[in-house]
Amino acid sequence: MQSLPQSVLFCCDHNAVRSPMAEGIMKHFYGAGTYVQSAGVQNDLEIDGFAIAVCAEIGVELSRHRSRSFDEMQKMGDDLGSFDLIVALSPASQHRALDLTKYYHLTVDYWPIMDPTGIGETREQKLNAYRQSRDQIVTHLTDRWGPPRGGA
Repeated sequence: MQSLPQSVLFCCDHNAVRSPMAEGIMKHFYGAGTYVQSAGVQNDLEIDGFAIAVCAEIGVELSRHRSRSFDEMQKMGDDLGSFDLIVALSPASQHRALDLTKYYHLTVDYWPIMDPTGIGETREQKLNAYRQSRDQIVTHLTDRWGPPRGGA
């Protein structure tokens, strides 16, 4: 188990499902001691309703999340090189994060989190797929930084 970093950026393809879930769950589990953000390779989707629903089941509020891309973060003045850790949750975001290591001294980890979009026909099947992704994120977080502290 490692100590919490000062700052973490979670990233995935669209910043609509996996990375916002990881951002919200990490903040909920470990409090405000770590600066946590998320981004997508692209920003072409809003926060996903199923992601909001399955995170609400564990007390994590995502409905106010606004999706953004790496490029938008840089335009808004976020220094991507200042993150201690970038956690990529998809192959495309891992590739984009590794590109940043050409310019910045960054640690990039890859957590292969299942993309639940497009899985299942019924609402319950879809929710179960999103729960699997959420639970994969929870497992990675707790394996890395231990059980939830404080607000969880």
